[in-house]
Amino acid sequence: MTMTTYHVVQSYTMVKTRLSADTPFYARDLEQARRVAERLAESKPMVVAMMGRADAETGEYEEPRLIFAHGDNLPEEIESMERV
Repeated sequence: MTMTTYHVVQSYTMVKTRLSADTPFYARDLEQARRVAERLAESKPMVVAMMGRADAETGEYEEPRLIFAHGDNLPEEIESMERV
């Protein structure tokens, strides 16, 4: 089993009256994910950065951990995530 660590930043744009997910950004490491998320938070209504580990061959994965979260009314799933 070969677990690979991933770091992803998900930002959202307000479309009319609801949030719409932007294309996710896959960062090379935790620090890049944090920097990108902080920068996006200056202009986006919601941004979430997380990291996790997964094995593409077996489909096994660990629960993701939160690196950064910004926005009003963050979903409970985000608020309750283990933080890095």
